[in-house]
Amino acid sequence: MSEEPYDLRKVLAEIKDDPTQYHETNKEINPEADLAGVYRYIGAGGTVQRPTTEGPAMMFNNVTGFPDSRVLIGLMASRKRVGKILHHDYKTLGHLLNDAVTHPVEPVKVAHDAAPAQEVVHKATDPDFDIRKLLAAPTNTPVDAGPYITVGVVYGSSPDNQQSDVTIHRMVLEDKDTIGMYIMPGGRHLGAFLKEYEAKNEPMPITINIGLDPAITIGATFEPPTTPLGYNELQVAGALRDEPVQLVNGVAVNQLGIARSEWIIEGEILPNTHMQEDINTNTGFAMPEFPGYNGTANPAVNVVKIKAVTHRKDNPIVQTVIGPSEEHVSMAGIPTEASILNLVDRAIPGKVKNVYNAPAGGGKLMTIMQIHKEDEADEGIQRQAAILAFSAFKELKTVILVDEDVDIFDWNDVMWTVNTRFQADKDIMVLEGMRNHPLDPSELPEYDPARIRIRGMSSKLILDGTVPFDMKDKFKRAPFKEMPNWKEYLE
Repeated sequence: MSEEPYDLRKVLAEIKDDPTQYHETNKEINPEADLAGVYRYIGAGGTVQRPTTEGPAMMFNNVTGFPDSRVLIGLMASRKRVGKILHHDYKTLGHLLNDAVTHPVEPVKVAHDAAPAQEVVHKATDPDFDIRKLLAAPTNTPVDAGPYITVGVVYGSSPDNQQSDVTIHRMVLEDKDTIGMYIMPGGRHLGAFLKEYEAKNEPMPITINIGLDPAITIGATFEPPTTPLGYNELQVAGALRDEPVQLVNGVAVNQLGIARSEWIIEGEILPNTHMQEDINTNTGFAMPEFPGYNGTANPAVNVVKIKAVTHRKDNPIVQTVIGPSEEHVSMAGIPTEASILNLVDRAIPGKVKNVYNAPAGGGKLMTIMQIHKEDEADEGIQRQAAILAFSAFKELKTVILVDEDVDIFDWNDVMWTVNTRFQADKDIMVLEGMRNHPLDPSELPEYDPARIRIRGMSSKLILDGTVPFDMKDKFKRAPFKEMPNWKEYLE
């Protein structure tokens, strides 16, 4: 008998016996701010308000108002846990993702009876249908615009069905059959497909897939130029697992869903239609975003009308994240590392040994690059690598360059470099007037009217902490004796 394909439940089965990585609780929890408030202390990490820490993923089995489902948070809120889930060294996950994106494995379609995600079907035409009573979507803070789907993978296609893509967006439950979806301007292929539908004044069929193998969730966050328009990132997950992701036809819309999801929401994005994101609360806030601040409620998010919801029959799992947590760093940062490695490997092969998108930048805004200088002709190649990183990922804001003897995953080691191998008058590069991420609150025109013309523009920063090649002998770390048997002294 063949082994079951990968899905969220198979992943949880692989880590559930390790209390440092997974914890379940039957204590009742309110999904309205309490659930995120509790996990903030236990395992959120990232740029979440202190105190916080890195801890186990948590399954809440007793969610107020939702007796038939569970909520999982923090599954990817540890790079080491992601390494364990993907069966790979956590320090070289960027290399793993880079290899996967260049060796894609296409999804396959299965029948309805082979799709666990469609075991139970709720039609929006049912008189008692209400997504807010069906899906245990939490709010992260008391001022959120409403319950949010924070880690739902949206599957969409071009009108001619020749191209498809998966993306992740923030989505708020607005009323019983309506979702407000924020599609960032100029970003992601879903927006390109939507423009085609809007030109025809037709609704765009989509599925929102919740409760997934992290190989899918992490792979879905790749962006151009690594994955151009028409590259369906489910192929990345297929490569990571060495098996194709399974898809299934929707029950109410002409679109595909991920067959082994816990939940599938089927709906249509209405053409040329928008609504106020916080229409039910008027707080002015959306939800906490990856830079560590509450996102401003958008006055005109896209409107999704729900047609059906399907889910597994056995206590389906709602997976959620806290926006500024370490979980976002894993989802956004590791594919960004892969994108940077993909580009620099082609342009200057062998010169960038590794890349880390640190939690301080939420996985998007900061990269630490480990540089290999082989001879004096390589001097300056490190700054070219930094500029290539900005080309690979436009939302990157800061690059720190370090030598091979520096552990890029150890913030003290990185800052040691900045303090002992860096002079501010010669080792800083500033690139003005470039595009970045509009959720960075410093990128407002009123912050710097001379350089920020519209929201989302930024100056980019390069800190070159690499030693000049001809001075390497003056920057050797203090040598210690190698002791292969050191662990014996802990016994």
